[in-house]
Amino acid sequence: MSDRFQVRLSYDGTRFHGSQYQPELRTVQGELERGLLKIGWNGKSVLFAGRTDVGVHAAGQVIAFDLDWDHTEKKLQKAINAVIPQDISAVEVKRTKIDFHPRYHALSREYHYQITNSPTRDPLQERYIWRVWPETDVKLMEKSSRHLIGSHDFAAFGKPHQPGGSTFREISRAAWRQEGCRLVFELEGNAFLYHMVRHIVAVLVKIGQKAGPEDLIKKYLDNPAGPEAQGLAPAKGLSLVEVKYQD
Repeated sequence: MSDRFQVRLSYDGTRFHGSQYQPELRTVQGELERGLLKIGWNGKSVLFAGRTDVGVHAAGQVIAFDLDWDHTEKKLQKAINAVIPQDISAVEVKRTKIDFHPRYHALSREYHYQITNSPTRDPLQERYIWRVWPETDVKLMEKSSRHLIGSHDFAAFGKPHQPGGSTFREISRAAWRQEGCRLVFELEGNAFLYHMVRHIVAVLVKIGQKAGPEDLIKKYLDNPAGPEAQGLAPAKGLSLVEVKYQD
């Protein structure tokens, strides 16, 4: 009899065309399912907590699938990691309820976006961070980020994944932390629109560089039917770090 397994995935999104399966393109789902077939999985599709775009990374993507497995979770973790590419890793594996769905049972998702203020590139960081110059004022960005907290219509910042879907989302955390010249934006919400985080970051950087008014975030939220937010932060700075559940 099959059990349902919940797996936390980490991956470097650089060489993937996003997480969702696409024929003839290299995706996280495609590589994962190809590997699982080698250890006896015979399902139709692995369930994901959410989609990540081309080039977006993850430290805490959550997936689920059914598998007839008579051994421990640790042995399954080892087996999975032996049959998937080096830029994906099964970080944690556990048995869960048979009706568990990583997307529909999620309470919130947390994304981090990394920026560095530098006029010159650092080859050891370039794949995972957006290098910004002129320097940004983190205090201005922190102040502007507070407008995001709460339930808002984020239509100016992104589109729903399904046509006609709601553009209302609830944000519970929006904060910046600084580590030297590196800035990390932490954003947690119940769900996110397509490109929502990257549009928000682009606007906040504009504010931080004093190239836009300090209340620009608020203006977009107050007029969701108006012009769309300008600018899109590069995918490489974004990572899905955690999906939270009731337990």
